Amino acid sequence: MPPDREPDPYESPRALFAFELRRYRNAVNMSQRQLAQRLGYSDSMVNMVEQVKRPPSRQFAELCDQVFGLDGTMVRLYMATTWHKAPEYLRPWLEEEEDATGLRTWQPMIVPGLLQTEAYAREVLAATPGITDEVLERRLTNRMQRQAILHREKPPALSVVMDEGVIRRVIGDMEVTREQLRYLLEIARHPQVTIQVVPCTVRAHCGMAGGFIIAERNGHPYAAYTDAQPSGRTFDDRRLIAELVRRYDALRAEAVPFSQSLRLIEEAVNQSDARPSGRTVA
Repeated sequence: MPPDREPDPYESPRALFAFELRRYRNAVNMSQRQLAQRLGYSDSMVNMVEQVKRPPSRQFAELCDQVFGLDGTMVRLYMATTWHKAPEYLRPWLEEEEDATGLRTWQPMIVPGLLQTEAYAREVLAATPGITDEVLERRLTNRMQRQAILHREKPPALSVVMDEGVIRRVIGDMEVTREQLRYLLEIARHPQVTIQVVPCTVRAHCGMAGGFIIAERNGHPYAAYTDAQPSGRTFDDRRLIAELVRRYDALRAEAVPFSQSLRLIEEAVNQSDARPSGRTVA
């Protein structure tokens, strides 16, 4: 049997938990089986946590702190894996997103969160009525952290379809918008990212009801998230997911090909260069 792969601590919060668990276990010369016996868990559970194949529970983390004589270190690492600072309605989706090997998303209004620049994301989040500076900064940090999945050793395949209005809409000011458009052209060179645009010449279509994202494992859709006001929704109902897959395929059929989509974004960048950089006034 090949040796277990050491987790990359920069891959995700769960990978960092796995890395530190393995490090503390090795520091006391304890095998996975010995640790499992001390924790009261199965050998396979410890192995799967260390291989980032299964999330730890809070009880698991608390027992690890006891076994290794730590002052809450593993619990703090566990809390990071739960996205506990993210909005409660979003946490289930963030966990699904981390596990996905593929993501398919449709966005009719704004650039998807996984592809937003920090300045663009700040403007989008700041538009939430009544949001405080503290909550804004926390949500902005969460949004930027989500993007780490695109830069890990084995990133998910991300397929994005967006309405042309997304690349034409000024968010914040022209400088923020221009930076965002240029980033889309840059991230489109990522081997796991494709971006397609549904042109404005397409009139009524099935994506007008709102944005959504579908998570896949090895080509099989298993979870989805739909945008809604004031909060989105995560679900794993196979019938509903199948309907979203059909809608995504229909929208992708309306979109122009990848190379043409990038030309549309380049065109939007060129147009933004010709416009003043001040903030838009309603």
